[in-house]
Amino acid sequence: MKRPIQLADISRYRGELMGLAMLFVMFFHVWMPKGNVMYGLVRCGNVGVDMFLFLSGIGLWYSWTKDPSPKRFFRKRYLRVYPAWVVIACLFYIPNYLNTPGGGYSPDLPNLIANILVGWSFWRVDDLTFWFIPAIMMLYTFAPAYMNLIIRHPSYRWLAAVAMVLAVMVQYYPPVHQAVGHLEIFFSRIPIFLIGVNCGAWVKEKRPVEGQAVWLVLITFILSLMMCVEFEESWRGRFPLFLERMVYIPLTVSGILLFTELFHHTPRPVLRALAFVGTISLELYLIHIQFVLKYITPYKLGYCLTALAMIAASLVLAWILHKIIGKTTSYFKVGMTGK
Repeated sequence: MKRPIQLADISRYRGELMGLAMLFVMFFHVWMPKGNVMYGLVRCGNVGVDMFLFLSGIGLWYSWTKDPSPKRFFRKRYLRVYPAWVVIACLFYIPNYLNTPGGGYSPDLPNLIANILVGWSFWRVDDLTFWFIPAIMMLYTFAPAYMNLIIRHPSYRWLAAVAMVLAVMVQYYPPVHQAVGHLEIFFSRIPIFLIGVNCGAWVKEKRPVEGQAVWLVLITFILSLMMCVEFEESWRGRFPLFLERMVYIPLTVSGILLFTELFHHTPRPVLRALAFVGTISLELYLIHIQFVLKYITPYKLGYCLTALAMIAASLVLAWILHKIIGKTTSYFKVGMTGK
């Protein structure tokens, strides 16, 4: 391959990559019998979460270096996530509180309010229902400080490696494990987020990578995918999950580079469809399990029909929610500016 790999293509195809990542996550959430030949590959769809975090890190670097204003940064981030989150959190946690003995994830009214506001039960008891939202909001909270730090002292980009050590400590170092061991799913995803922020400068500066590097990228992708499939097919339940998430890191970076190259040869209608999915990926994440898949699964349609029905219904509901939230936040912005 003579043509250089253009890191700027990660930004160019960001919407399509987000859409692809969301589809991976949705396929992952549909139950498949372990005997299915595609089981290990489908279970690797969990890497879509890491793709989101890597791409989010790059996007935050663009935003922060363009306008390093904490007020604007947080307003933009939270206006995208928070309104949809509050709607869905109310629809889930209020019925859960009223209809479940002991209040379910909300043992009392203060916990219910905290769940709606910040997804408190994730931090309290590892409630994974919508875990990505409180996790990404926490990462947003600390992102400006990290970006300021690496701008002033670039050597601190190595904190991504320190975060890998922290993930190991969360599993194996008793004081840390006792304090936050139930949050392994969060701590093991911090490294890929920081790596995304670190790569943001290279993407923004449109740095090329020599074309021959595609073979290194391909080897990294194949080896990482092989290991993750092996984890899922042969070792599931016999190893700490953070170990596979560490393999997700090279799988994520190499996979995104390969997908951007593939997108150069992908028909435009397919790219537009992926970009559309990427646009409503937040709403899809919030809706597809608890409000769609939960009601389709009892019909036992088989993996393919269940996945297709879930995606079709979720796309419609997510688009409606996206439009409603978009109009509401637009009205709010107009009211804030007085125009």
